Amino acid sequence: MNFLRGLFAALLLAFNTILCCTPLFVVALFKLCLRFAAAQRVCDWLMSHIHEAWISNNQAWMNLLGRTHWRISGLEGLDYQHSYLITSNHQSWVDILVLQYVFNRKIRPLKFFLKQVLIWVPVIGLAWWALGFPFMKRYSKAYLAKHPEKKGKDLETTRRTCARFKNNPVGIFNFVEGTRFTPQKHSEQASPFQYLLKPKAGGIAFVLDAMGEQLESIIDVTIYYPGGQPGFWSLLSGQVREVVVEIAELQIPAEFIGHSYDQDGEYRLAFQAWVNQLWEAKNVQLLALHQSHPGG
Repeated sequence: MNFLRGLFAALLLAFNTILCCTPLFVVALFKLCLRFAAAQRVCDWLMSHIHEAWISNNQAWMNLLGRTHWRISGLEGLDYQHSYLITSNHQSWVDILVLQYVFNRKIRPLKFFLKQVLIWVPVIGLAWWALGFPFMKRYSKAYLAKHPEKKGKDLETTRRTCARFKNNPVGIFNFVEGTRFTPQKHSEQASPFQYLLKPKAGGIAFVLDAMGEQLESIIDVTIYYPGGQPGFWSLLSGQVREVVVEIAELQIPAEFIGHSYDQDGEYRLAFQAWVNQLWEAKNVQLLALHQSHPGG
């Protein structure tokens, strides 16, 4: 039964993606050709609503085929007309669909920072590009030692992307851990947090640097799966029985606005300390969730 449910869900997801990407690509072509401001605004509006339709259709099949019990708290007070910086702990690819499910039409569609290689994912990679998702090319320390001219490229990409969102409400999303939590990565990092990898403060600091005054606040999300970290097939086949999502809206400290993370060493240390405090609190929150919803 799980196999049939998963197969049907996969077909619905594929059909929904093709159904929504077809008009999305048509609008994207118009946006490339019609460079004047009014046409750009109309195209952006259309693509945003196509994006939301895709998420809504995914919500529909998740509710229809899934047997998931959702425990969501903290959505009160969010405004569709405001811009937010959203961050969360990261355990699984399922996190992305969970976040879209939770925030759809509550705030603007989330813009995720993606690895450059994901642009080659069939159909959806092109859709991410058309929607203006920022693609980041990460370099190893060894590579940067040989090619110092590549240092700061992620910052340039972040600033260039954020400039396109100036004066338009947007939900900018960043996984502070930078990658999915696994016991192996946790051990290799010697992370001091029981349920989290070490946070990387640079990503959200660059967003604050580029558009801090435009952002209403930071939305801090904690995701917990009482049944354990699910794979994507678990979601498709209805085996994710419960998802807990706790949301906290945080005011952006005034001292973190208008500073350069890569050039101001004192600010960088203060910001890293602040992010570490957030992660310490999130680890305590996850510990409480493990105790109150055992099984994960």
